[in-house]
This record gives sequence, C-alpha cells and structure tokens, in this order.
Amino acid sequence: MSTLTLKGPYWVTVRQYRRTLWLTGALVIAALALIGGLRIWDARTPDVYVQDGYRDVAPDNDGYGMLRWAMEYLSLGMVLLPLLVGAFVAGPLIARELESGTYKLSLTQSVSPVRWLGSKLLTAVAVALATVGLLTGVYWMGWVRVGGSSQLHWADRGAYEITGTVLTAYALLAVAVGALIGLLVRRTLVAMAVTGGIVGLVLLVLGAYRWDFLSVRTITGPAVPNASTLHMPDNGLIMGKGLLSDTGQRMSGWFCPPDAPPSGCRTDVKATAEYLDYHPPSHFWPTQLIETGIVLALAALAVYAAFRVLRVRHP
Repeated sequence: MSTLTLKGPYWVTVRQYRRTLWLTGALVIAALALIGGLRIWDARTPDVYVQDGYRDVAPDNDGYGMLRWAMEYLSLGMVLLPLLVGAFVAGPLIARELESGTYKLSLTQSVSPVRWLGSKLLTAVAVALATVGLLTGVYWMGWVRVGGSSQLHWADRGAYEITGTVLTAYALLAVAVGALIGLLVRRTLVAMAVTGGIVGLVLLVLGAYRWDFLSVRTITGPAVPNASTLHMPDNGLIMGKGLLSDTGQRMSGWFCPPDAPPSGCRTDVKATAEYLDYHPPSHFWPTQLIETGIVLALAALAVYAAFRVLRVRHP
C-alpha cells in the first residue's frame, strides 16, 4: 500500500494544488452529467423511419437539438483546454514558486532542482492526460449520436482534435511550453499570458495547414451550364472546386450559357469540365498521426530546453 502513496515533491505538488484537482474533477463530472442526461432525454423520443429504411430524427426531439448544442460548445471548450493547461503550468505551478522564492524550501529538503522540476512536470502530465482522457470519453458518448451532423463533421474544428490523438499531444505540448516559459519569465501573470499565446499560435498554425499534409483527391466531370455534376463522395472534406478550360487551366466561377447574367460566369475562356478537390475520411488518421508527431516533437524540444535553462540557473 505504501508504494502507491505519493511521496516527496509529488505529494507536495498534489497537496499544494488539491483545490485545482478537485475543481478539475468537478468539471469532468459536470460534463458527464450534462451529456449523459441529454443522451437519456434524446433516447426518450424514438427516431423516425421513412421509406427505404432511411433513419431520421423525430421533429419533436428537443433532446437531440440540445445534445447537438452542448456538443458544439464542448468541442470549443476542449480545444481551448491545452491553453488552460499551459497557463496553469507556466503560472501557478512554476513561475509563482520562482517569483515568491518558495521553491528554495524544496531545495533545502534534499530535493535537487532537476527532481523538483521533474515532479512538477510528471504531476501535470498525469493530471492533463487523465482529464483529456475522461473528457474524450464523455465527448464520445455524445459523438456516437450526433457525429457527422452540421458543425460536427469529422474534419471540423473541435471534432477533429477530440476524436483522434491530436488533443492529447497538444495537452503535453502545453505542459512542456508552460514549464519552459515559467522558468524563463519567472512572473506568474506574464508567464500565463505568454504560454497561452504560444500554445494558441501552434493550434492556429497547424490547424490552418493540417490539410496540406496529404495530397487531395480530385474528381472531374463535364461542365454543364448553371449546374454542377460533381458531388462529394464518401462524406469527404471539400478543399476546392471550379472549372477546367480547354487547355487544362483551373478557373473559379461557373459555366453559363451566353444569355446568362455575367455574375460568376466565365466568358473569357472555354470551359470544358469542372473539378472538385477533397480529402476522404480515410485521410483522418494519417493526418492525425502526422500532426501528433509534429506536436510531440515540439513538446520534446520544449522539455529539453526547460531542463537546460534549469541547469544553467541552478547547477
């Protein structure tokens, strides 16, 4: 039993921030109660089945609508979770102890600087992974019901991060960046702001370029006046569409007859076909693994830099 008990700097860290841990647990329980309650409400109104076995949601099923609403906000909240993790690690966990000098007490208790920082990081990692894992389980409880609907497509912001491995990687990056910035800045509020900004920037940049990791698939079809003959296959993610000229040049706009209004029509060149670029659902996991690898590499670099800074300032 004693081997399972936290000791030394680990016990001190958990003891210091027990209120934060209790609050985190309460938020997870609240999310579970909300999504679980809405699933029960939704299940009380059976789905409507129409011709050819097509399944649809009953028009009076308010539980389904509330579940979708809650899932959209849960998606947003969980995407922002790494920012909160990073800000907490940078500020209260690291910078505040350096700013106030309380870390010196640990160093006088036969605890080396490396062990002091290591205990902080391991505790933060354990809590972050547990929180992300539990919230992901809650999210899946609702996702199996509303996944694929508007704003909850597999490639949408939030749904993409949470249903794969990317969010866990961002949580680890947040812990690593928070430790590094906390050691460098040594001011609580400034360290929290800088860490939140850095983690948020990484989220935005990789989010903007993640669909460039793999080549898109392209389908083409004949150019029909005022109409499109191409349809998104396999619930894919559309990346671009337009017309092809007789020379193979890609153009925006629509192919229109001569007597059509000029808005959106291409009359300067002859359109012979239209094209559509998309990512199929099969690109989800390769893209996830590539992005996860990039984020974990950044996290490893941040951890290495944090320990280097620690050794320089506290040899």
